[in-house]
This record gives sequence, structure tokens and C-alpha cells, in this order.
Amino acid sequence: MTQASTGPVQAEMERRLTAALSPTHMILSNDSDQHIGHAGHDGSGESHFSLLIESAAFEGLNRVARQRLVYKALGELMDAKVHALQIRALAPGEE
Repeated sequence: MTQASTGPVQAEMERRLTAALSPTHMILSNDSDQHIGHAGHDGSGESHFSLLIESAAFEGLNRVARQRLVYKALGELMDAKVHALQIRALAPGEE
């Protein structure tokens, strides 16, 4: 099976998250094909994502504070390009 290439929105998300949070591990998955016909699917193929990210920036923060850091890193992409983002943010050593 061939994995689809990374689109421009996903690439920009990865760039911003890397620059802002210096993750030790990150998997950003484009789930848009699972939402065809649902609200928020804009036809671009890059509207719904899942993120697993591990960063020392999350140490000592609760889940909401961690998600706020992710949203801050992504900035206007969350308003203009991304309809939905499922986030799992971990500090190093957490599961």
C-alpha cells in the first residue's frame, strides 16, 4: 500500500509544531478521507487531523494547557484551514 503524500496544510502544521514545541516524537495523520460528506469537510483533502505529539514543553501541564500550546503553535491554520484536530499531547516518559 502506498501512503499518500503530505499535503501543504499538513506540511505547514508539522513545520509549526516542530518549530514551537521541539517534539521528541510526532505523528500527524490526515483523517480527512474519513469525513467526506460530513460538516467541515471542505473538499481540500486536508481538513481533519489526528496528532500524537511528545514534547518536554508539556511537562507539568494539564491536558487543556497542552492543547492550548498546540493551538497556539498552529495559529491561524486552526481557523482558516483545519476543521478538526484530535490531540494526544504527552511529556517524555508518559504513555
